Amino acid sequence: MTAVLLTASGTPLHTASVDRPVAGAGQVLVRIRAAGLNPLDAKIRAGKAGHAQAQLPAVLGIDMAGVVEAIGDGVSGFNVGDEVYGMTGGVGSVQGSLAQFAAVDADLLAHKPANIGMREAAALPLIFITAWEGLVDRAHVRSGQKVLVHGGAGGVGHIAVQIARAFGADVYATGSAEQRDLITGYGATFIDYRASTVEEYVQQYTGGEGFDIVYDTVGGATLDASFIAAKRYHGHVVSCLGWGTHALAPLSFRAATYSGVFTLMPLLTGKGRAHHGEIMEQATRLIEAGKIVVQVDQRHFGFDQADAAYDVIDAGGARGKLVIEIPA
Repeated sequence: MTAVLLTASGTPLHTASVDRPVAGAGQVLVRIRAAGLNPLDAKIRAGKAGHAQAQLPAVLGIDMAGVVEAIGDGVSGFNVGDEVYGMTGGVGSVQGSLAQFAAVDADLLAHKPANIGMREAAALPLIFITAWEGLVDRAHVRSGQKVLVHGGAGGVGHIAVQIARAFGADVYATGSAEQRDLITGYGATFIDYRASTVEEYVQQYTGGEGFDIVYDTVGGATLDASFIAAKRYHGHVVSCLGWGTHALAPLSFRAATYSGVFTLMPLLTGKGRAHHGEIMEQATRLIEAGKIVVQVDQRHFGFDQADAAYDVIDAGGARGKLVIEIPA
């Protein structure tokens, strides 16, 4: 089969002919139709993502959508011809999605929503799983809560807004002025983080009490602001970018709690993979119910244009998730 390979950090990707994988026990062979690209992929390409533990030469691409081609021993729930999607590789030693085929752990997969195409499906897995793990698994979002999402127009952020809304929460999201319409379109109250301080918007929208859940998708100083925005006693801060050094005093003085999200763990350790498949089944349910819409960049990139697509991500020029379409 044809695959896109990274042979050394910081060097151009190139297409190559490699052995087509075979579905082993517990796996399905997927003919990949679309590969969703993430900023993490671009960091791996540049050699700036040691936590992803990529083993070179590597096929990048964390997210995929495609069609089941063959089924390995011990697999149930999938049939040849099923359309599937998931967060299936591209880190550690697991083959990514920039290839015509992949032998995928069946636990990582779910049936693709019937009401969206392969491009949209391939754009979803990492960002949906990251948003779900923070809001549902860690913070136990529920109806009536006030939820603040930092970076509400971003990949994880715009999905987090919609998940919180689907659970009946009252959602607020920060962004820049030019992102107002996008954020409000997803059902959140827009907060211009440049125009007001955290203390000001906490007072305006919560009477100074703070938000029940704060999801930080930005990191750095935004995580510090999240600690200040949490509700006293019962507030919960979640971050998918909590990798810096932060003072916990503001959080402690509110008797609030914190959780980190590291979505790569099941791929890197082999543990907890079935839960990722379960999360993607929830994604299918919500998408088919019309409660989740993914923002996909409308530009089309071919198999041999992966470097150009990652350059767009590095430059901050993507308007939604970028997707590579894989030739048959």
